[in-house]
Amino acid sequence: MRRINSRGGFLVFIRWASIGFIFIAVLISVIELVRYSRIRSAFPIGMEIADIPVGGLDQEEAAERLIQSYGVPIEIHYQGSIIQIKPAQLGFELDLTSMLTAADLQRVNQPFWNAFWNFLWNRTPAPTEIPLSANVSEARMRVYLQDEIAARYDKLPTAAQPIPGTTDFKPGDEGTTLDIDRAVVLIGDALRSPVSRTVNLTYLSSKPSRPSFQNLQIMLQQIIDNEEFTGLTEIFLLDLQNGQELHFAYQAGEQVTPDIAFTAASTIKIPVMVSVFRRIGELPDEEITSLIELMIERSENDPADQLMETVLDSTLGPLIVTDDMKQLGLENTFLAGHFYMQAPLLQRFETPANTRTDISTDPDVYNQTTPAEMGMLLEDIYQCAESGGGTFAAVFPGEITQSECQRMVSYLSLNRIGVLIQAGMPDGNRLAHKHGWITETDGLIHTIGDAGIAYTPAADYILTIFMHDPEQLVWEPANLLMAKLSMAVYNFYNQIEQ
Repeated sequence: MRRINSRGGFLVFIRWASIGFIFIAVLISVIELVRYSRIRSAFPIGMEIADIPVGGLDQEEAAERLIQSYGVPIEIHYQGSIIQIKPAQLGFELDLTSMLTAADLQRVNQPFWNAFWNFLWNRTPAPTEIPLSANVSEARMRVYLQDEIAARYDKLPTAAQPIPGTTDFKPGDEGTTLDIDRAVVLIGDALRSPVSRTVNLTYLSSKPSRPSFQNLQIMLQQIIDNEEFTGLTEIFLLDLQNGQELHFAYQAGEQVTPDIAFTAASTIKIPVMVSVFRRIGELPDEEITSLIELMIERSENDPADQLMETVLDSTLGPLIVTDDMKQLGLENTFLAGHFYMQAPLLQRFETPANTRTDISTDPDVYNQTTPAEMGMLLEDIYQCAESGGGTFAAVFPGEITQSECQRMVSYLSLNRIGVLIQAGMPDGNRLAHKHGWITETDGLIHTIGDAGIAYTPAADYILTIFMHDPEQLVWEPANLLMAKLSMAVYNFYNQIEQ
């Protein structure tokens, strides 16, 4: 009887204990359910919005965290300076509404009991990621970079400067320019990252510029002064890349109005060559070719006369040359008679240059030109040789071909005398030119001219220099002066490129 009662008491204990455990389990479940219900109103653990953890936060708290994270200034490193920029200055705006809405949809769409079961067993669900949604104004970014960064920190290149008393130039310094296109990409990436907020901006280097033509002119005038030349010098320089011109006349330390009439001497053989090529066709015979070579390369006068008599007109050849030059717009360039001694003067020409009353070089009535017009004729030859176009094509359509102009350049390039303009250029550079001077009736040289197309590594240019002294041009100092002037021009284009 006692044994039965003992066993019954044990069963009652077990029954009440079970009921207690069940009650405790239910109580714990209810408590956890309440806890989970509260947590479920926030974003689930593991959720990230725009790479920012927002698990356990409500919408307001998540928005605040996003604003704080993406509101951190961008740190810019440029030219040794550190600049901090607020994202709003660059037109960066978070699209909080769309991101929080997408996150909330993922929260409410989770199955309740599955999520609660994972919560009870402390199972962390796979992270849920909401991508960044933001607006960036590239236009505002570019304006800021240009006005606030480039304008303050870019460095302009400094031009090369003439070295006083020499024909050389001191190289300038390179400049730097912000690479705005690259900066837009780098800063855009930084704005969209909550952690990589530092940007090293890159720049583009710009070569130092050449000195201005004004500084070159000052240098050329200083060279003339240093050589103590008190006669008249007129210089015409044409940059064949950009068409920029330098043209001035200088005498005894003072500037003179240019476009002065000079005795052309043998430089007039360039117009003779042009007139001949206008009429001989593509394939001249050997005799004509030989005469052109002798006229240009050896500067002989008889071949020039024979060409005009044979190709142009037996008597009026010089006037045909003059007429051709007028058609090309060269009103100060003429040939009024043949080269042989005591040749008759076929016509007396008055031009704007030789009728000036302010200055005169007492030019030869038989042949005259100005440095600018001889330079412009060389430009016509150059443009025709390079492209087949230019003034020749417009004025003499179909009469002077590109290949003929290339042959003219070749003939002029054979004039290798090693003095005057050519003496100022290093060996290996091509110079297509014609020089000229004459010993006048007093047995002295008063005018020397040289006109050429210079082909150099850095640039092609036309340089024409004429010098006159009413007393006498002594050859050695005159040649040295012209060589130095040519060297300064060559260095202007080439030395500063090294």
